[in-house]
Amino acid sequence: MEIKKRDNTVLDMTKGTPWKLIAGFAVPVFLSQLFQQLYNTIDSLIVGRFLGTDSLAAVSSSGNLIFLLTSFFIGSTMGAGIVISKYFGAKEPDKVSRAVHTNVAFGLVSGVLLTVIGVLFTPTFLVWMKTDAEIMDEAVSYFRFYFAGALAVVMYNTFKSIMNALGDSKRPLWYLIFSSVLNIGLDLLFVGVFRWGVWAAALATTISQGASVILCLIQFLKKGTVYRLELKKLRFDKAMFREILVYGLPAGIQNSVIGFANVIVQKNINTFMKVATAAYGSYSKIEGFAFLPINSFTMAITTFVGQNLGAGEYDRAKKGSRFGIISAVLLAELIGLIIWIFAPVFVGLFSSDPAVIALGVKQARIEAFFYCLLAFSHAVASVCRGAGKAVVPMGVMLAVWCVFRITYIEIMMHFIHEIKFIYWAYPITWGISSVIFLFYYLFSDWVHGFVNGGGEHRRKPRKRSSR
Repeated sequence: MEIKKRDNTVLDMTKGTPWKLIAGFAVPVFLSQLFQQLYNTIDSLIVGRFLGTDSLAAVSSSGNLIFLLTSFFIGSTMGAGIVISKYFGAKEPDKVSRAVHTNVAFGLVSGVLLTVIGVLFTPTFLVWMKTDAEIMDEAVSYFRFYFAGALAVVMYNTFKSIMNALGDSKRPLWYLIFSSVLNIGLDLLFVGVFRWGVWAAALATTISQGASVILCLIQFLKKGTVYRLELKKLRFDKAMFREILVYGLPAGIQNSVIGFANVIVQKNINTFMKVATAAYGSYSKIEGFAFLPINSFTMAITTFVGQNLGAGEYDRAKKGSRFGIISAVLLAELIGLIIWIFAPVFVGLFSSDPAVIALGVKQARIEAFFYCLLAFSHAVASVCRGAGKAVVPMGVMLAVWCVFRITYIEIMMHFIHEIKFIYWAYPITWGISSVIFLFYYLFSDWVHGFVNGGGEHRRKPRKRSSR
């Protein structure tokens, strides 16, 4: 049984010119992520301009807390994406359908669990992170309203991972454009006009994220698509769920340990008081935008590698991965140069406070020139995930981006309590992980990850040319 070629909601990346397919997939993903990044960034911009530095610090105080609590569940959806890409490339639509329904069921359970944890334990987390007492009340209200919409966050990422795995990167873009425009309008209304406070910015985000989920759901309920969702099939398929966890659990753990490390960084930043917190939050938003094109390439690499290895196209997977890695590295360094030059302007968008701008610029000019290293690590990690080797990036990032980074910061803050040493933790750990990933990419047999790494798939390579 083969997937119908007339289904224009998907893109078969096992045929055609690799660089064109990867670039064509990456552009809509980039635009989609651009609008997704607007959610929290618009919150910060509007809050900072209308409500002041204290409110901006409240929103920025624990941005990494959001990433920590959502990253495991969102990272786990990558496992379903890998499985779906593999079976789509292998032309096994029944298994694609089982993976889709299992992933949606997992997303629903995860979203409810995350909502409960976030709403109940936000004050505990913020106290543990040494959030400034002056901004504590606003920070608690912001994050509680944000986590009230956690189910929408998880479900949107679940739907998006499914569509991206099948080469459909355009529909998530249109859905996010709509919800981002809605978010901006509600932010301006709630905060700029009504002056309701920082909690209203989180409420605007929650409403907008819910709208994007509804649009996704409408598409998934349509007939004639390979990822069509049928409520009667919505359940945990034991064999498929086990395979999703094999590939998704490492990605979820990887995201969580990175999130945990960043929470420790945030905790140390908070010891320099609210100006440093606001500056760190502002720079984080800038870096988030800066890395959207690179993230787009890495997502495209994962889908391309997954589909082609599923089809047994090993040489083609190698060719596409090389293009993706090189493109990501060059693009990251160009963006880093732009950030280095225009850092005062970018940070100044979030705050007019000279102290906030000075610290934000200091961080930007320490880290921006090393974006190429971060891009390389993420690109090779995406190759590993697409090849079913998700344990590899998990292990590297756990050891380097979590254990080593935290150890370095704790030691430096104990002996030399200067904020620049926190900023340097990032380039140092990016460099170490890049060396490890380079050796793995060049000398390991990652192209046979599905054959050697478990799961149901055991497909022989095709004899046709990789062209």
